[in-house]
Amino acid sequence: MRLIGIDYGAKRVGIAVSDEEGKFGLPYGVWLNTQDLVQNIKALCLEKRADAVVVGESRNLDGSENKISSSIYLLKAALESELSIPVYLHPEFYTSAEAKRVQGENKMHDASAAALILKSYIDQHSQ
Repeated sequence: MRLIGIDYGAKRVGIAVSDEEGKFGLPYGVWLNTQDLVQNIKALCLEKRADAVVVGESRNLDGSENKISSSIYLLKAALESELSIPVYLHPEFYTSAEAKRVQGENKMHDASAAALILKSYIDQHSQ
């Protein structure tokens, strides 16, 4: 099961892609958050023959919605209307900070954060 992972940000969006069996995620790229984002994700899903998309659900530590939550829900809805595969939300806390901690801040840390979201999703659903 090939998965696409997304670490959504207001300016940049980290993208990760799993292996064909859906056992691990690898950083794929960092895209600017433009009006073409949904179509670009759709094209990637078709190219990689993805079976599902996993979008990191950003929330405050107390579980309440934060300032980017509504944008994430809008992205999920837009992807669901464009794709014929499931789009899942998966809780993510500090994945960007963790990616920076592990590899340092660089141009790919948002993609690494997306890979961490995929890893967490895969770990949770492989039990």
